Amino acid sequence: MPQIDDIDKKIINGIQAHFPIEPRPFRAIARDLDLDEAQVIARVKQLKEEGIIRRIGGNFSPDKLGFHSTLCAASVPEDKIDLFTKTVNSYPGVTHNYTRSHTYNIWFTFIAQSVDIIKNNLEEISKTTGVSGILNLPATDVFKISAKFKV
Repeated sequence: MPQIDDIDKKIINGIQAHFPIEPRPFRAIARDLDLDEAQVIARVKQLKEEGIIRRIGGNFSPDKLGFHSTLCAASVPEDKIDLFTKTVNSYPGVTHNYTRSHTYNIWFTFIAQSVDIIKNNLEEISKTTGVSGILNLPATDVFKISAKFKV
């Protein structure tokens, strides 16, 4: 398991909720933490390579931008998990996926400009992978929580 030190912890804690929106965000982070910009960039790159940081990016409300989103659950045989997740991840509207210990063992979110695009893409994924058990579970109510993890 990768080890993180106090500087890594400062960076992780600092960027979770307050990532600077400016031309050189890592310079701003470095300034706030009394570090060097190159050092922050190198450490963030290393943390991403180690899988400690999965992604850095904005979170938007798809519906407010005219998009539709859904949660999907798929029942994927063990020998097709790699093919299935690679196929799902190839679609730009998929934000992430994860494995669960359940009949529906692969879950992912899908965002697109219409419900028809989502439906067609799910049918395409099914044909490509041979996985027919994909549930499309669009949200009826949305509840957002802040997921910040102090390290």
